[in-house]
Amino acid sequence: MSKSRDEMLTAGIDVGSSSVKVAIVASDEAGEARLLGTAHERVRRRDAVDVATGLFETALSEAGLGRGDLGYIATTGEGEIVAFRTGHFYGMTTHARGGLFLEPRARAIIDVGALHTRAVLMDERAKVLGYRMTSQCASGSGQFLENIGRYLGVTLEEIGRLSLEADEPEQCSSICAVLAETDVINMVSRNIAIPNILKGIHLSMAGRYVKLLLAAGARDVVLVTGGLASDVGLLEAMREVTTEQGAELEILAHADSVQAGAIGAAIWGAFRARKLARQGMVFDAGALT
Repeated sequence: MSKSRDEMLTAGIDVGSSSVKVAIVASDEAGEARLLGTAHERVRRRDAVDVATGLFETALSEAGLGRGDLGYIATTGEGEIVAFRTGHFYGMTTHARGGLFLEPRARAIIDVGALHTRAVLMDERAKVLGYRMTSQCASGSGQFLENIGRYLGVTLEEIGRLSLEADEPEQCSSICAVLAETDVINMVSRNIAIPNILKGIHLSMAGRYVKLLLAAGARDVVLVTGGLASDVGLLEAMREVTTEQGAELEILAHADSVQAGAIGAAIWGAFRARKLARQGMVFDAGALT
């Protein structure tokens, strides 16, 4: 793998509640970045550190690199458990930076995670300007949607496509995860079609997300990040809700949206490494244990 003389190679590791994401990035002095490789895997009751380590080594191997080639290994999310990191960055800042990398027009991201959702505003330099987070109730989370899918006998990957097939969506009457699951049980007993159940859930979740974005002050282009960014049914529901409410929001997703936190961590890692180097501090990220 070749790189220009002023590029720095860095890695970002995003340890989430249910999955781990790794990104390898090359960044130059001007802040321009190139994505060299990514890896993503569900934890599934395994040790998150083992998963992160294995994914990191896989991503390095596929990029034709070794630890010694890296100028910084940055973590985010719950990544402080990764002992070989160089440094750690807060999730809002990494998702904002990764979101801006994936969609330069975005001035807000909505990070839909397994347990929580947050709307983050940023400027053209990825500086966080404000944010809003969901409450502790999990009915707007990826884990809630996965639980519903498990009850209905469909996988998380199938939910989005099935939702698009709905013709008479049945919305949940409650935002509480426990009560919403009770609603779904009642819908099944009334023979409501699975696509209509899923679309109703998506619309309920989308309503909460759009409210969150508007409360944060979001306008114009919003990039969806996190594990549910690939849920086409949820994205469509969010667009429907913004249209119904007349909200000035353009909801977008990227093929690498799930990697936004890891990408942002890697880019911020390069920025910090250069800043430390200018201060005369030298370290070897590849030698860390």
